[in-house]
Amino acid sequence: MNETAMIPLSIAVLTISDTRDESSDRSGQALIDGLESAGHRLAEKRIVPDDIYRIRAVVAGWIADADVQVVLTTGGTGFTGRDATPEAIGPLLDKRIEGFGELFRQLSFEEIGSSTVQSRCLGGLANATVVFCLPGSTGACRTGWKRILEEQLDSRHRPCNFANLVIPERGTHIHG
Repeated sequence: MNETAMIPLSIAVLTISDTRDESSDRSGQALIDGLESAGHRLAEKRIVPDDIYRIRAVVAGWIADADVQVVLTTGGTGFTGRDATPEAIGPLLDKRIEGFGELFRQLSFEEIGSSTVQSRCLGGLANATVVFCLPGSTGACRTGWKRILEEQLDSRHRPCNFANLVIPERGTHIHG
């Protein structure tokens, strides 16, 4: 295998919102644009309302699907209204990626100042699928993708990356 070739991943995108539909979902589209421009494949795209059990059902299905290696969510990570993404996704994770939320908030501080403390974005690993939950704003999705995820989901990135954890012949992928 050519070690310098990027290995495309199969990535599912979930938008969590009570108000958005396909025509108004700019955040989900920003993630799709980013992953496709990086050479990855969109496995599936869905929109669900801010409901813990509906969020959890979709993400659990993708975690169990051998054809999905990465799950990206946008929305529901704040403190207002029905924001419940961390409560929905947290119990599904085998391991949390603590540094993801920490780094995201550090980078976000440069853009929105102290309001970043209200972001409860998180990352984790579940059944050898990496899951990243981003805020619902398009800017936050672009920041998360361009400044963290694009690099960490690239199998060529050194010294380490999350791509190699979910590529069956390289990591601990336990699907199937």
